[in-house]
Amino acid sequence: MPKEIILTQEGREKLEKELFVLETEKRPQIGERIRIAREFGDISENSEYDDAKNEQAWMEGRIAEISQILANATIVEAPKRSNKVSIGSVVTVEMADKTERVFTIVGAAEADAATGRISNESPVGAALLGSRKGEIVVAEGPTGRKLSLTILKISR
Repeated sequence: MPKEIILTQEGREKLEKELFVLETEKRPQIGERIRIAREFGDISENSEYDDAKNEQAWMEGRIAEISQILANATIVEAPKRSNKVSIGSVVTVEMADKTERVFTIVGAAEADAATGRISNESPVGAALLGSRKGEIVVAEGPTGRKLSLTILKISR
């Protein structure tokens, strides 16, 4: 049984936009690159052709992946008013070293740790779900280290 895919409305819109760009702009551009590279002659030793074909394969895989996600995703709307962390919540926490971090809890398909968008399935995301302002939650980090987080603020 396939794993449930959860997306926020924002995540859905972002994937729809990426799919549109891939299908309407990138696909024709790569097709043109392949056509031009063929004109260089022998394609068996044509690096431009090989690069374009590799890019085309990656892009077609990404189009299929996004289409699959969008076809099977459950779109969740964060409650307008809630004092508990849920998918779509923006959570400000204080780390053990007294630094503040802001996380947005999203489904795995739209997670991006570099921008603070963490999956509801990640150790920190799962630990935060259902918690309230003022609570201290403990999660195990990727290195196995225990992380203690105090919830300072929950918003949408």
